Parts: sequence; structure tokens; C-alpha cells
Amino acid sequence: MPVTDPCTVVIGAEDVLPALKQRAASRNGSGELLAFSDAEPLRALETITKRKPALVALERLFAVTPRGVALINRIKADPSLRASEIRVIEHNSDYSRIVPRPSAAPEPSLDQRGTRRAPRVKIADKVTVIVEENLAALVDLSAVGAQVIAPAGLKPNQRAAIAFNDSVARFTCDATVIWTSFDMAGAEARFRMGLDFVDPDAKALGAYALRHKA
Repeated sequence: MPVTDPCTVVIGAEDVLPALKQRAASRNGSGELLAFSDAEPLRALETITKRKPALVALERLFAVTPRGVALINRIKADPSLRASEIRVIEHNSDYSRIVPRPSAAPEPSLDQRGTRRAPRVKIADKVTVIVEENLAALVDLSAVGAQVIAPAGLKPNQRAAIAFNDSVARFTCDATVIWTSFDMAGAEARFRMGLDFVDPDAKALGAYALRHKA
């Protein structure tokens, strides 16, 4: 989809926004310049989604934070923003880098041919599990892995214990964290994680998934 607005959206720390706007203005030409602090990424995303700007410029220090990475990923994942250039710049130097848009990576729980190793079941709202002693919402579940949302993120390749508990059964699975991403959907910080089970009890997991499927 073509860009519908020649404006530029600039995002960075409040104290560097004036210098950042000046830098972005040199690339902006006559288009409108819209600035947001790094404390309001959701407002920035709302404007970006609505205006579909020609350029989204993020301050380098913000771009590498969890919120910055999450914002970049949301823009890259939106087909309607495909023509919007994403650029990382510095407020006090000539540093400038265009963020590439690689092909989408395979989802977790895929085999080497890129096909899913086991059927995934979407789980009903408010179903929770315990991930390393933290309560986490269970998003989906298969015999080989799961997706959860938790208040604390774990690092990729980290091992974790996942405890399942309902009125029928109680059991624990060891898992490896495949991916972690900062989730911007709510007001509080939270993390989505893809988990790959280690020596899972497929029968227990399958029964649990059937009891709690959406």
C-alpha cells in the first residue's frame, strides 16, 4: 500500500527531542513533523497507524530498548505500513540507519522444513500457568510447546519450569525459551514468550488443552 501522508514521526527521550526534530527535519523536506517522547510509544503507534507516515525516525538509544524494539516490530508487522521507512538516528551525530524488513521468521514449534510439529490449540481467556514462579496467561498450547504472556521476560535458550494446575490434574513441564518479545498491548509491561517443551507428557498436555480450549 502506498504512503498516504508525507509526514515524519519522531520518537525519542524528552530531553533530546528538540535536537532529534532538527535532525529529522533535514530529511523531512516540507512534510509535517510529529514528535513523541519515548514514554508514549502507544500514542506514537496510534498516529503511525492512522497517518501512515513516509518516515518513522527513532532515537538510537530508544530503538534498542524493549519498548523501542516492540514498536519497530509492530510497524514492520503491519502490511499497511510497508511503504513507511523506519530509520534509527542519533540526536548528536550523523548516525543514520534504515531498519530492514526481512521476511517473517517461522513460528516456534516448527520442524526443519518449516511445518508445525504438532497442532496448536488456542486457549480460553484467563487460563493461567506458573512460569518460574510467575503467574502467566496461557495463549496457546500444543504437545511440544506453548505461548504465554508474563510480567517478567526470560531470555532465549533459558530453561524454565511450567506448572499446569486445574481441577482435574496438576503437572509440570520443563521447557526452553525459544523467543521473547515485549508486548505493548496493555498499560503494564508484559512479555510474550514462545516455549519448547523438553520431554513433554503429550497425553497430559493434550487433555489439558482440550479442557481449556477457546
